[in-house]
Amino acid sequence: MKKVIALVLVGMAVASCTQTEKGAGIGAASGAIIGGVATGNVRGAAVGAAIGGLAGAVIGKASEPGYCRYRDSNGDIYEDRCPRDYY
Repeated sequence: MKKVIALVLVGMAVASCTQTEKGAGIGAASGAIIGGVATGNVRGAAVGAAIGGLAGAVIGKASEPGYCRYRDSNGDIYEDRCPRDYY
């Protein structure tokens, strides 16, 4: 029963986050698990959490509403606010 309550509370806390925050949290948790399992120590879990958190934040930021991805003439991709009339 305690596990169910803990999961509900975590779910409610995550529900109020932005896409960037959700992505960072999910990435950090996943990275910590994968890093810990792969190396078998805490240092690997910490490195995995850092890398996963950063990657998750980048992915979450790209999926936030109101931001569009653009490609310039050199082929570089960047993000900026979408135009007002963009749907």
